[in-house]
Amino acid sequence: MALFFFLKNGDTLSSLFLMTRRMGTDFETKMNDYLQGEKTRLEKELASFAHRNLKASETDYDTDFPNIGDKDDENASEVAQFSNNLSLEDELEKALRDVESALKRIEDGAYGTCKYCSQPINEKRLVARPTSSSCIQCKKTLTQEV
Repeated sequence: MALFFFLKNGDTLSSLFLMTRRMGTDFETKMNDYLQGEKTRLEKELASFAHRNLKASETDYDTDFPNIGDKDDENASEVAQFSNNLSLEDELEKALRDVESALKRIEDGAYGTCKYCSQPINEKRLVARPTSSSCIQCKKTLTQEV
């Protein structure tokens, strides 16, 4: 049985993939390709308003303070834009770390295995959230939804 799904790229649906029901090399290759593309997209988006902190041991970006002008209203706009960019930076960095972690699990041969119970993660979950590192049951337990 085959599973069709759309992957969201920015605000547009741009990719239609055919995945097999069985977890294997083909599935991991397609997920690796998707995650590599997502990593590139996130890095590009972060680079549009921040610069990478090369001294940090893990992925870290520092938001650049915009320079719109010297008038009072321009200064207010700079502060507002900087504040918005700080929030966006935080979210994009978290997403980038998740993607990098998933890519590392693929490289190590651990992708698709729950880090808590060592059981396989349902492929539908990985399709819905490719960076998942836990199965649904463990995630529910962690968030106390059981």
